[in-house]
Amino acid sequence: MSTSPLMEPWLRGVAANSSAPSEVLLRLLDTTASTAWTVLCEQRELPADVVDAVIAHPRREIRRALARNRHVAPTQRGRLVDDADARVRGSLAGGPRPRFGRVEALPDDVLETLLTAQDAPGAAPFLSATEIGEELGFSGQIPSSFRRRMAGHTNPGLRALAARLWTWLSPAQRADLLADPDPAVRDAARDHSRSLDPAAMEADLPDPDCHHRRVLLTNYAVSRTVVDACLAEDRNLWGLAHNPYTPADAVLRLARHRDPRIRERIASRADLDPSTLAELSQDTNETVRMRARIQTLPRTWEQRDAIDRVAQRSAEDVGPVAEMFLEPDTGWYSTCARSEHPLLRRVAATCPGLPEALVDLLADDPDTDVRHLLAYNHPLASARTVLDAFIATPRQRPYLLTLPQLPRTGLEDFLGHEDPEVRARAAADTTLRQPPVHLLTDPDARVRLAAAGNPLLPAELVSTLLQGPETAEGAAANPSLSTERLHELLDLCGLPAADAP
Repeated sequence: MSTSPLMEPWLRGVAANSSAPSEVLLRLLDTTASTAWTVLCEQRELPADVVDAVIAHPRREIRRALARNRHVAPTQRGRLVDDADARVRGSLAGGPRPRFGRVEALPDDVLETLLTAQDAPGAAPFLSATEIGEELGFSGQIPSSFRRRMAGHTNPGLRALAARLWTWLSPAQRADLLADPDPAVRDAARDHSRSLDPAAMEADLPDPDCHHRRVLLTNYAVSRTVVDACLAEDRNLWGLAHNPYTPADAVLRLARHRDPRIRERIASRADLDPSTLAELSQDTNETVRMRARIQTLPRTWEQRDAIDRVAQRSAEDVGPVAEMFLEPDTGWYSTCARSEHPLLRRVAATCPGLPEALVDLLADDPDTDVRHLLAYNHPLASARTVLDAFIATPRQRPYLLTLPQLPRTGLEDFLGHEDPEVRARAAADTTLRQPPVHLLTDPDARVRLAAAGNPLLPAELVSTLLQGPETAEGAAANPSLSTERLHELLDLCGLPAADAP
């Protein structure tokens, strides 16, 4: 095996090389090339035969990397659902990396397998089936349509899981689950039906402040006794102000509470009467007034939640808004897009189904957060919008780099940009008027790597760059290298020949 200091850069570069054929990529699955496995299996598109080889590979690290690859179709990643190693199944359930942004759903049969899996009796896996299912639940890979179908699914395990969504189920679905022929489903339904039973919630409510107490008081049906106790003790009132089941007289009292955070929560409610809303729209606190005024009546709780997802964070922190289980209809988002309130236009920008005419409107919005949220969320966001977001919001770049709208060319004006990530993007542009030779000595390694990988460079210069420690990886990724030259590099690294057993 080669001991050259250039071995690892060459391996990583070849693994990233977009022109490398399957015969080259398959050689990288040898254990000698383990330093390149993350680049190869997790960070790039792969030919079908390479995917087949990775799925059948004996090394867990390679299969886990493929399970996290957002460039590989869910149908292909889903083939790992029956992998013998729980960590591979856990990586599949966790979803593609980088872990933000909307992701494609896994196939229904894969979701069913992951959600209903059981650990073998007496087994103590590194990750339990329950933990894997929980990871899947937070991954964004379960579409709302699948969740809605679970209550009537033929698999009783999924029907039992549907009971966890009790507050979102229709009365008919709840009744069906309570009368389900499977006793485990009935038990689950009875257990979760307590969330809408004020007396049961009162019995379950822990007295010390804790996460469980806050969840119950914020989301589930509350008894008169519990409400009166909270009001008397001036305790957990934000939760009551948020809770859709809080009785009207308590809502009115909370609308006049001294704490503006509580009044703001009341101002966002979907069940306000016009007089209370009018009172809050004249509140002494600007945030309370704004929240009361941005939405007229009638409202829905789903609209409130959609606004909360954006209002409670800056656009830099929100990133692409994950799919909610219940979302307002696209017509409401369209109305928001034309609103005079920037917050509502930001909310509209998170809707991936917004019509193209409104996407064009929001692309020129004076509010930068609107434009950035549009870039993160909408498949029709223009190249200009996405590029502007890439430049302005560094924390979102790992996700923005995965979007097809992000320009790969026409970036010559950014060759001298002060941000090295932006310079690196420009250095890789294959339509530059001149090869980016001057960036081969840039002080930032990312820029040097991108410049060395630009196929505009003369062939003799690329050969020279392959011998330099600071440019070898980029040069090995240069798509101008022939298949023969790529094989030569792998030979020099000591990898078995392509036809070796």
